[in-house]
Amino acid sequence: MSVTEGDAPAGVAPDSVTRWLEANIDGVAGPLSFELIAGGRSNLTFQVTDANGRRMVLRRPPISHVLASAHDMGREHRIISALQDTPVPVPVALGFCEDESVNERPFYVMDFVEGHILRDSRQTEKLMDEQTRRAMGNDLVDVLAAIHAVDVDAVGLGDLGRRESYIERQLKRWYGQFQQSQRQEEEGGFGRPAPIVDEVHEALLARVPPQREGTLVHGDYRLDNTMVGEEGKVRAVLDWELCTLGDPLADVGTLHVYWSDRTESAGLPVVPVTALPGFPTREELSARYAASSGREISDLPYYTAFAYWRLACIIEGVYARYAAGAMGGDTSQAAGFAQAVIHQAEQARKALGAL
Repeated sequence: MSVTEGDAPAGVAPDSVTRWLEANIDGVAGPLSFELIAGGRSNLTFQVTDANGRRMVLRRPPISHVLASAHDMGREHRIISALQDTPVPVPVALGFCEDESVNERPFYVMDFVEGHILRDSRQTEKLMDEQTRRAMGNDLVDVLAAIHAVDVDAVGLGDLGRRESYIERQLKRWYGQFQQSQRQEEEGGFGRPAPIVDEVHEALLARVPPQREGTLVHGDYRLDNTMVGEEGKVRAVLDWELCTLGDPLADVGTLHVYWSDRTESAGLPVVPVTALPGFPTREELSARYAASSGREISDLPYYTAFAYWRLACIIEGVYARYAAGAMGGDTSQAAGFAQAVIHQAEQARKALGAL
């Protein structure tokens, strides 16, 4: 017995995927059920449950409009496989399929990790008291320091990318993808100018700090890209699609961009998770990272500005996919993403002014 096409969410060919999983992962027993896990606007993530109740997670690229070099499933699978025996908590990697005849795009499968992804402040308030939230924030920083302490040569990731000139390479990559997204939008008839992204790109390029070292860099490190336990510990770091080798302070800048302090939540209709009492402030996060990693972080405002600008470029790609109907046909959020591009670029310009 197998799941029919009509019973599976878009992005999964249930019959062929079931056959592949049964043939390539020990113990998998059909029929399988597939459920889209909410929250992702880039790669599609599905929970897979077999006939014995075993749960796994399948990751694949968006249905269409995939930019070159983005959404590399083989790379993501390689990284979590390499980190299995390090202090960095990751799910167990189970298998990778590069045969596009199975499910249209390459995909990989990993074990399901029990825990919580903290996106909702009410859920978090019920789940953790203030002391546990404090511990959670500190552990999040300590795990980031552990990522940056991985001996990449020892785990087989020494050739994952060039270690030097990280910011210059990232500026070139994301600016190129921003421009490609704009060309796609123009061809699709829903393009619009965003000159502030060009302006901030030039400012960032002119002020790149000297890179002191090259480490493993997660690329999108934030609270809701981790699975956490009720005890306040990171059980798994997720979403490694942007991981490479480079400047570790870029990850700290990214963490800052997605972190809201308590003072910033006044008057907001919804309190951000990290603005709840107990969670460290951005300043405390920075101090914890400096102490845990032993690194000098005086250039951090630049990396925060870069993270805001890169987010603008990423959202431009999300806007292009939504406007084209590539995310399940829903185009209702496209205008909001277009505005968010400008907002993030303005935040980047503001952060540069703090230097």
